[in-house]
Amino acid sequence: MLNQLSQMINRFSKTWLVLVSLFIFLYFIISILPAQSAKASSNTGSVSSPDTSFFYSTRDLYQMADSYGVDGRAAYIRARFSFDLIWPLVYTLFLLTGISWLTQRVLSPASPFQIINLFPFLAIIFDLFENLSTSFVMARYPTLSPLIGFLSPLFSGLKWIFVSTNFLLLLILCALYLKKKFFSKQK
Repeated sequence: MLNQLSQMINRFSKTWLVLVSLFIFLYFIISILPAQSAKASSNTGSVSSPDTSFFYSTRDLYQMADSYGVDGRAAYIRARFSFDLIWPLVYTLFLLTGISWLTQRVLSPASPFQIINLFPFLAIIFDLFENLSTSFVMARYPTLSPLIGFLSPLFSGLKWIFVSTNFLLLLILCALYLKKKFFSKQK
């Protein structure tokens, strides 16, 4: 089943889609993310946010919830179910198509490593879990949610590990592609 999903993504990862997803990704990085960051800081009165933190404790999460106030928590939740649903789709599309396009050019079609093009799904899954869990904590605050409060930092850390790993994988594949392309022309 995973192999079939991997192959399907490979079939859709055409050069034009990789370029479109790169353009959308860069547009978000350059224009939308800075605006959203400023809006979030203004709405919550804080630059601290669970979704931009690699590591934080349950206690830190509750301190953020307290410092945001009622309106800031409501704005945080709205952002998680609007912008923060779109952004993971943008970076996942870029990573899926980019990694798939590169694996098709770097690895043999029979390679069992072709399946690495599915790794971006791990990043988006933990990103969505993070959004749900932190929103749950913010919505219930000041009532404590011990289990969800404990899981939120884990989801955030795993999200950042998988996001970083995927971008590192993309860079490694890109380097291998360039090496293969330039060294094969020299022979």
